[in-house]
Amino acid sequence: MKIFMFLRILFFLLGILALIMAPALIMALAFKETSMIRAFALTMAFALAAAVPTQFSRKKTSLRFSAQNGFLLVTLTWILISLMGAIPYYLAGMGISFTDALFESSCGFATTGATTIYNIEALPRSLLFWRAMTHWIGGMGIILLTVALMPLFGVGAFQLIKAETPGPEKEKVTPKITATAKILWLVYGSLTVTLTGLYLLGGMNWFDALCHALVVIASGGVSTKNNGLRFYNSAFIDGVTTVFMLLAGINFNLYYRLIRGKIRDLSFNSEVRAYGIIFIVAAGIVTFSLVPVYGSVGSALRYASYQTASILSTTGSVIADYEAWPALAQAVLFGLMFIGGCSSSTAGGVKVVRLVVLFKQAGNELRRIINPRGIFSVRLNRKVGRKDVVYGVAGFIFLYMIVIVLVTLITAASGTGIFSSFCAALAMTGNAGVGFGAAGPSAHYGTFPDHIKWLFSLVMIAGRLELWTVFILFSPEYWKHL
Repeated sequence: MKIFMFLRILFFLLGILALIMAPALIMALAFKETSMIRAFALTMAFALAAAVPTQFSRKKTSLRFSAQNGFLLVTLTWILISLMGAIPYYLAGMGISFTDALFESSCGFATTGATTIYNIEALPRSLLFWRAMTHWIGGMGIILLTVALMPLFGVGAFQLIKAETPGPEKEKVTPKITATAKILWLVYGSLTVTLTGLYLLGGMNWFDALCHALVVIASGGVSTKNNGLRFYNSAFIDGVTTVFMLLAGINFNLYYRLIRGKIRDLSFNSEVRAYGIIFIVAAGIVTFSLVPVYGSVGSALRYASYQTASILSTTGSVIADYEAWPALAQAVLFGLMFIGGCSSSTAGGVKVVRLVVLFKQAGNELRRIINPRGIFSVRLNRKVGRKDVVYGVAGFIFLYMIVIVLVTLITAASGTGIFSSFCAALAMTGNAGVGFGAAGPSAHYGTFPDHIKWLFSLVMIAGRLELWTVFILFSPEYWKHL
């Protein structure tokens, strides 16, 4: 019975994917893109054929989910939707191999923003929309979407969100998790609509405005243009994108608190303050180094703030070849690749809060050396944090670096240079999309061997799910308690 209910929920999530694909099918019909109509229809039919029969079963026994159940379900869901999301790319008739299709799909749901497709503008518009939609859905999470739509047959929804939501701290905005999910989706949708409107004011057509808004709010860096937002050469568009990349990297729970008038929660938040300081300092240094390059403070600030926000929020969008910038600017951007955005945001990476915890703990250790009998604690948001948070953060960063080292070695063994391999591993694990060398702004992931693309696809999903959710499945102890 437990296995049946588990599969029932998994197939239900697959049915949700079919519903998510419906707007892309409608767009293919509107644009009369025959190959895409067939591609989306077949994918949706397959998903619904698997999902519908289980939902009409008479076996309605509810199932309370433990954290262990949630880890397995979330991991299988993200792998399954990535595989299903790849089918439209493969059936598009554009010569995209299934390996590249899976890479594109994984990039979308993991909001990585990388690509293996050389001529983006040659893709059907409905496929470009699907590409943007996968980023948007992946940004907030398909599990959170499902919980927002309906309670899952008595399933402990908070266990699913704990397994899927990025960040070391998980919290409920409201007492009911379904209400929390709906509020977060309302904030997410409102930001998307606002950005779409601003892009329209900036001169984009409705299709490009919508696709770019879906991607930017999800902290993804793909575009409908081969040159990305450089195509528009608009200071207004660059400035608006910079602001919204930063907004997407902030904990979405704080937006709800702002709506409720709890402004102090934002000003007292240790992570947001650190996030802002990191951006201001990094953008300031990069701007200073770029003034001789661009000839004015205004132009230097425009490009410096954009690329700083892009790398810090793991959006991965590019409007300049920063590998041609001075060494100081490159060093700052390279350092930002190790950080990422805030917890419970659409951004990837280590997350600012973890670095704040380690920074505060390092200060405590220095004080302990001076005063061995002193009692010191890590304070977050002006409150004393749990002692086990430090251990959890240290363990996560250790695992994070182990994954990067292993992916670097495997990638280097395929013939890629060691620095390029390291940057690609860092970009994939942190869902940043771009880095340096073979993963740089003027490079392309289509140059990597197929087996490395499969590896990157898995690593992107693991990085999106905060590593623990995936790697706990490799523990024999986990299966004993399942």
